[in-house]
Amino acid sequence: MTENTMNDFCNDRLTVLSLGNRFLQPALDKELLDSTHSGRFRDAIHTQFTQGEAWIFDYGAVVFWGVDEQQRSDLLDTIEPFIEGAAVKHEIEQFRFQLQSEQSRIHRDTVYLISGDPLHRLAVSHAMAQSIKLNVFENEAQQTILRNRHIPISLAETGHISLSRRKTAKMRGELFSIRSDINLNYGLLDTPDFFWEYPELEGLYEQVARYLEIQPRVAILSRKLETIHELFVMLDNEQKHQHSSKLEWIIIILIAIEIVYFFLNEMMH
Repeated sequence: MTENTMNDFCNDRLTVLSLGNRFLQPALDKELLDSTHSGRFRDAIHTQFTQGEAWIFDYGAVVFWGVDEQQRSDLLDTIEPFIEGAAVKHEIEQFRFQLQSEQSRIHRDTVYLISGDPLHRLAVSHAMAQSIKLNVFENEAQQTILRNRHIPISLAETGHISLSRRKTAKMRGELFSIRSDINLNYGLLDTPDFFWEYPELEGLYEQVARYLEIQPRVAILSRKLETIHELFVMLDNEQKHQHSSKLEWIIIILIAIEIVYFFLNEMMH
């Protein structure tokens, strides 16, 4: 990687996108590393343009620094075929940046960096990429809760959930899938391994992470996941109750048939 100055950037825009669940590896590496000015750095690919750069994270997020719209569009067209679980609509956030500032900080959605070293931008990009993925998890969890909020209401009002066993099983599957998907990706919200090798940059990452309120939002997401788990348990109990009720009715019907058979048998004799 070469150190960039502000003259190497088309503009001062910092654009963060989430394209989907994750990139298909090593197919994306082969596509980019063989044909573009790109290099891999742990869980991110650094792509250099004539003006500007992009950091492409394995978990489906991309951070553009000072790239014009056409080049950004061209890169997205190149990498989108390699995304697994592509988003119907991209999650996007916009910031500004300035290099060669007196101190590194983030204020009013503008990132100020002392150095033009790309690793400093990577440290910031890690926090930005985590934040955009957290947005996706937050929205997914919140929409799941809203879609299923009738479950506890129905349970409180009637004492049971008025759904067929098939519908109940389907909803349980959906809740389990969403909760599992978020839990499996929960680790990417931890401090990236990158900072084990470059601990001097961890302070910059933490500063941006604090500004984006990543840790408080992770705590709120945890509570939302607990709510989803409670909904899952309610549906699980309801399905067991439905199954138990069905077995009880089967037993009652079998007993009734046996009684009728007994009386018919007695009458015949």
